[in-house]
Amino acid sequence: MTDDDKAFMTRAIYLSEKTSLIDSAGGVFGTVIVQDGKILAEGANRVVAENDPTWHGEIEAIRNACKKEGSFKLRNATLYTSAEPCPMCMAAAYWAGIEKIYYASTNGDALEYGDFDDSLIYRELKKPVSDRSISCTQIMRDEAVAVWKQYKVKADRVPY
Repeated sequence: MTDDDKAFMTRAIYLSEKTSLIDSAGGVFGTVIVQDGKILAEGANRVVAENDPTWHGEIEAIRNACKKEGSFKLRNATLYTSAEPCPMCMAAAYWAGIEKIYYASTNGDALEYGDFDDSLIYRELKKPVSDRSISCTQIMRDEAVAVWKQYKVKADRVPY
């Protein structure tokens, strides 16, 4: 751990403290995204304040960083987060092209001290779609694929 790593994680932990204990806006989750040795963006959990189950610290930081960069990919970006990312936040980090993640507390800590339990999601994602607890039924595939086929040949399509 470098002095910079410590400073960035200290900031993420501060954001987690502020959002959870001072603002009462959400859980104990704060995040900073660093690029080229500087903080590019920050985020904190605001699930309770915004009535939005997706308003996690990592998601907010990724959104802010992408807006600032004017891109949906974050080159050479490192994410520092006060807690191990949940499945949604981990997926968002992959989609954003995050290069490295540092986290402080674990999912086990979040469960023990805050009753945050993502184990159902991890188990569900391993199951075939037909066996998941949320009913998933495929309908109108042909109509949807017709749009995909048009998208495939769209001349000005932006590649992901």
